[in-house]
Amino acid sequence: MKLSSAIALILAAAGGNAHATTDAQLRDTVAQRLHGDRTGACLAVAVVEKDHVARTFQCADDKDAARIGPDAAFEIGSVSKTMTAALLADLIRQGKGSLDDPLAAWLPEGTRVPDYQGQPILLRHVVTHTSGLPALPSKLGAPSMDDPYAKLDEAALLASLDDVTLKAAPGTTFEYSNFASMVLSYAVARRAGTDLETLLRQRLFEPLGMRGAHVNAAPAGIRSATGHTPNARPASAWHFATDLAGVGGVRATLDDMVRYVQGELGATATAITPALRLTQQKVSDKPAMAMNWMLLPVGDRTVHLHEGGTGGFSSFVSFDIEKQRGVVILSDTTWNSIGSLGSLGLHLVDASFPLGKPRTVAVPDPTMLDALAGEYELAGGMRMTLRRQGDALEIQAAGQGAYAMGYDSAGDFYPLELDAVLRPQRTADGYAFTWMQMGGATPAKRVDGAARKPALVLDAAKLGEYEGEYPLVPGFSLTVKAAAGTLTVQGTGQPALPVDAAAPDVFVASAVGAEIRFERDAGGKVVALTLLQAGQQLRGERK
Repeated sequence: MKLSSAIALILAAAGGNAHATTDAQLRDTVAQRLHGDRTGACLAVAVVEKDHVARTFQCADDKDAARIGPDAAFEIGSVSKTMTAALLADLIRQGKGSLDDPLAAWLPEGTRVPDYQGQPILLRHVVTHTSGLPALPSKLGAPSMDDPYAKLDEAALLASLDDVTLKAAPGTTFEYSNFASMVLSYAVARRAGTDLETLLRQRLFEPLGMRGAHVNAAPAGIRSATGHTPNARPASAWHFATDLAGVGGVRATLDDMVRYVQGELGATATAITPALRLTQQKVSDKPAMAMNWMLLPVGDRTVHLHEGGTGGFSSFVSFDIEKQRGVVILSDTTWNSIGSLGSLGLHLVDASFPLGKPRTVAVPDPTMLDALAGEYELAGGMRMTLRRQGDALEIQAAGQGAYAMGYDSAGDFYPLELDAVLRPQRTADGYAFTWMQMGGATPAKRVDGAARKPALVLDAAKLGEYEGEYPLVPGFSLTVKAAAGTLTVQGTGQPALPVDAAAPDVFVASAVGAEIRFERDAGGKVVALTLLQAGQQLRGERK
């Protein structure tokens, strides 16, 4: 059962935006999501429609408005992969290759590329993240993760292929791989016979009028925005060897990305238009992907989408060919550890997706602080100690210093000095947590032997008080039923999931990290519930 995101909840239910978006409407929508957000982020946002583009530049705190503007180039991160796909499609259209080519055929002779029982990695596997290559190359050589790819060159990248043993046949398992995408970036430049920045400029940026887009050489009049962590600290820029930059090294202004989306929508015919159309065709089903574009079902339509993130930036780009509508969000703050730009981005894609609220600084429940204090071990062996310090939490990893943690209205703790999130999860016998850092989510196991509270047992009559249907968003409800002493929750079109009582009117689904809180009216009747999961909250009143 997937209750983990707005995407999972309402894919098939979303409706449509009936009217063109004005600058004022866009400004108000972004303000609702951003103003007062504890990240301090600044966003450049555009909604691209057939005959109109709405734009806004906003910050969580208005005093920071000078950080961004039309001349500011943002790191777009992994959205760069869609541009590498366009270059690949361009080469294919020129007759210089095929998606069914083995990856090895695009690399220098003698390069060892792993296979699985004789089944090679094909280019189609690389552009759908089903190559079987791991997330990162073994010879990354990063002294720190502040600028992780700065020391990686082409020789180390290709040598890392020799360290890989595939665990399954290419094309069978989805595993997002920056490693594979860097190899593709290098391979595309090599096949084209020029460096990647020149290739991007000549074949993509210039035809589409993306005058500020670049990898290393910023055009005149373009300034580089400064990136930030989600605790409002300046972050290092990320650097890539030029021919590897197709993985995430493109920098662009808001207008550059507007022109890119207009190109994807076919607003004007250019030399790159046929290649862009080729990248939009479905290549894989699990999950549904075109060439480096995720395919998102929205009602009876399909929206192409990709997000990106570096150490100091996040991005969201989508386009809906049927509705001739696109969305661009560029952030000078990375949102990787706090759930990405998805809530705002998807709401702009279609208003049926919930917008979400700013993450504001909050005060945690003292009972939760006491319950969380203790010794833990992360999957992988790292030990962590949590301590209560007044109305706050302090965290200390084994052999490292202690860090004070803030707390926000989404229910997450965050180190004030690090880009990470500690997400508490209520269980039937107490609390656990997941550590979120560098795009990874690592569960923690308590190892101090602390006594766990006894399970809360409710009789059949008490469980029956919660039964009913609770619509969360248009087209999606949670149906709650009681049977044989067990309460189950079932999302529209999904299997039923048993939940355990953690406190009066509070139930948890530990397997998916979800918490459900029921509300009662003055007479004691259950009237609503709130689903809390992955930093999101959705409320539904009982029908």
